[in-house]
Amino acid sequence: MKLTVVGCSGSFPSAESACSSYLVEADGFRLLLDMGNGALGELQRHCGLYDLDAIFLSHLHVDHCIDMCSYFVVRYYRYDGGRCDPLPVYGPEGTEHRLTTAYADTPTASSMSEVFDFRTVKPGTFDIGPFTVHIERVAHPVEAYGIRLEHGGRTLTYSGDTGVSEALDELAHDADLFLCEAAFTHGKEAIPDLHLNGREAGETAARAHARRLLLTHIPPWTDPRINLADARAVYDGPVELAAPGASYDV
Repeated sequence: MKLTVVGCSGSFPSAESACSSYLVEADGFRLLLDMGNGALGELQRHCGLYDLDAIFLSHLHVDHCIDMCSYFVVRYYRYDGGRCDPLPVYGPEGTEHRLTTAYADTPTASSMSEVFDFRTVKPGTFDIGPFTVHIERVAHPVEAYGIRLEHGGRTLTYSGDTGVSEALDELAHDADLFLCEAAFTHGKEAIPDLHLNGREAGETAARAHARRLLLTHIPPWTDPRINLADARAVYDGPVELAAPGASYDV
């Protein structure tokens, strides 16, 4: 698998990065994990507008899904004529309604479904293209999922947005690459079931015996150097900060 960070800023875009969006490729199949603010523009650096094969939305907060409204325009009003075939979009219950409401003036109430094949997810295991996918609900104020992707004997886990969660520990167990949010600063914010800080991300990786940790979803007002140091203090494996445009072999 190849992971490319399309955007990794938390809560709102930074001057350097769009919000959460990650391209995962294997066997010629392109799966996008989330499409937050600014992601559609950045995606075009790595993938053609019509080259995605599926999208997974971890949850329906705008910093993880709002650019789907712009992507609707791309697919519905295709510049070279003809509407795009429906693209599989996996997401929580109510995804179509949420995006249609956010767009506000789609031609009809069902226009989104003409170019997106919405598929409601629940905890469990299923396939998306060449990937074996396992998802679990994680600790966040809205319905939110962490996802584990397996392919060719390798494993990539993406936390989505979450507080400390046993489900996340399970998803990250023995993961070759653990892409984990670290929005909060240890000793500063202490809001349960919302976000992890750098230390908690490191502790999760250690409990799960993940082989590599990649910190993401750090908001512009949070110092990533602190979160990186906090994670390294409790996790002995390699730790990096996600960077927009960076690619990782899994």
